[in-house]
Amino acid sequence: MCGDKESVTALIFTSLIMTLVSEEFPAVVPYRAEEITIPADVTPERVPTHIVDYSEAEQTDEQLYQEISKANVICIVYSVNNKKSYLCSPFTVCVCFRVPLILVGNKSDLVEHSSMETVLPIMNKYTEIETCVECSAKNLKNISELFYYAQKAVLHPTGPLYCPEKKEMRSACVRALTRIFKVSDLDNDGILNDHELTFFQRTCFNTPLAPQALEDVKNVVRKNLTDGVRDNGLTLKGFLFLHTLFIQRGRHETTWAVLRRFGYDDDLELHQDYLFPLLKIPPDCTTELNHNAYLFLQSVFDKHDKDRDCALSPEELMDLFDVFPYVPWGLDVNSTVCTNDQGWITYQGYLSQWTLTTYLDVQRCLEYLGYLGYSIIAEQESQASAITVTRDKKLDLKKKQTQRNVFRCHAFGITGSGKTGFLQGFLGRNLVRQKAIKEEHKSYYAISTAHVYGQEKYLLLHEIFPDFDFLSETELSCDIVCLIYDVSNPCSFEYCARIFKQYFMDSKTPCMLIAAKSDLPETKQQYCMTPLEFCRKHKMPPPQSYTCNTAAAPSKDIFIKLTTMAVYPHITHADLKSSTFWLRASVGATVCAMLGFAMYRALLRPR
Repeated sequence: MCGDKESVTALIFTSLIMTLVSEEFPAVVPYRAEEITIPADVTPERVPTHIVDYSEAEQTDEQLYQEISKANVICIVYSVNNKKSYLCSPFTVCVCFRVPLILVGNKSDLVEHSSMETVLPIMNKYTEIETCVECSAKNLKNISELFYYAQKAVLHPTGPLYCPEKKEMRSACVRALTRIFKVSDLDNDGILNDHELTFFQRTCFNTPLAPQALEDVKNVVRKNLTDGVRDNGLTLKGFLFLHTLFIQRGRHETTWAVLRRFGYDDDLELHQDYLFPLLKIPPDCTTELNHNAYLFLQSVFDKHDKDRDCALSPEELMDLFDVFPYVPWGLDVNSTVCTNDQGWITYQGYLSQWTLTTYLDVQRCLEYLGYLGYSIIAEQESQASAITVTRDKKLDLKKKQTQRNVFRCHAFGITGSGKTGFLQGFLGRNLVRQKAIKEEHKSYYAISTAHVYGQEKYLLLHEIFPDFDFLSETELSCDIVCLIYDVSNPCSFEYCARIFKQYFMDSKTPCMLIAAKSDLPETKQQYCMTPLEFCRKHKMPPPQSYTCNTAAAPSKDIFIKLTTMAVYPHITHADLKSSTFWLRASVGATVCAMLGFAMYRALLRPR
């Protein structure tokens, strides 16, 4: 009835209810008490509790079913002096509903012995039973404790955490706590040191552990496990042992507090509200990672780049994704971002992929950041704080300035015109390296950085499938257009000209013509005017020659030009022809690239 646990409905029995309300044993006990509500401010867990009585003498089985279906927890009351009442008919009905049960041995004042030995086999048989408590309505013994356990059974149930038959934590609980351990292991050395334990304690319980308390915790683990503590830090085995101990000693609330702080729901799945916090994105606005998000992602990269080679090997990448329920990046990612000579994703490529995900699918980015524990480690309210929503692009154009850092370029051209080579060339791959890419690993995207007047910007290239008859709004929506034709194919330029005249001639989106495969002999294009004449007529920059058939990495000058045009779409044609304009952009790019790499190396050195 109350899945959000904002209130608890307990099905319980008469004399106990009346004793709780009046704080004295009633002289006359009716068959059934009226429903009452205990206010939140007088309960230990600060949630209101609705108490509903049941009388087998007055109510039918159908009414019992209705009451059980609305209950969050059921207290099955038996008389400790009457063994026949231990398995009464309501009990057999209740276990079928999979609702948490509390066994309540009433009238303990009438016997000198405990019923626990008789009840224990029943508890072991039925996993729905959370606990058993003996009480006396007449002597007011354990009455308030009974209701505390009832609330606890709802808010901190044992069932999802622990298997009493095997006396061990359930696999789902182990998986969740293992992820929590890995997220909390900030230096990825396989142990939680004192700093990490203190941060963990403060994150989950809003209070740090005193140095002596830390030692006491580790000593408890040392006494029970040979490999629970290593180098004076808590290992994963030690961490799991502590939570098993909490559960076995009835302190489920401790483990639940940890699980819920790290985003888990009652089924030990990451809650949808945790993974997908509310983020409003107005039309014509884009999404980017902010500075704090990049700092967090850098720390994650450093954490897993164990050999400090500024790249993630397949093993290091899998270790990073160990906190995910699935591998989020496919093999096409290696063709989308920069890699080293071994094909491993570099630091720059890693940040580029995160930038691409944020731009194209921000909800997926929020989910990924959730798995990595961004809100916990960065001490933010949610992953939404990692995202910057840019202002409307139309406003940028009106004011002739922008704060955006990610710009989208769509590459148009017929099949075989050189679009794929152009994208891969942006990532520093010449024709030899491109031929090594398997067909199933190819990507229609490429993203990396380019420097404009000393500022680092991301340029996202997207290869558009050639289809003149229909181009979607998404395919036409970009910051700059690349029209690519093959200089050796006489039929190649016509498609670019038609696309421009049909879709972009009257738009404010800047366009650039790319003369691809410029290492091959140039052929006259079968069109009414040459590419250069076309550019002059439509006030475009002249065709830019490009080839990726080079010994070293292809030149990046053309990508700096594209990024500059995307950042400053209002620049004049005279500016575009100015060698000084491009020289300033190129020199700024070189200086910033060198400084950025030097700073990254400096940051790595102390670690």
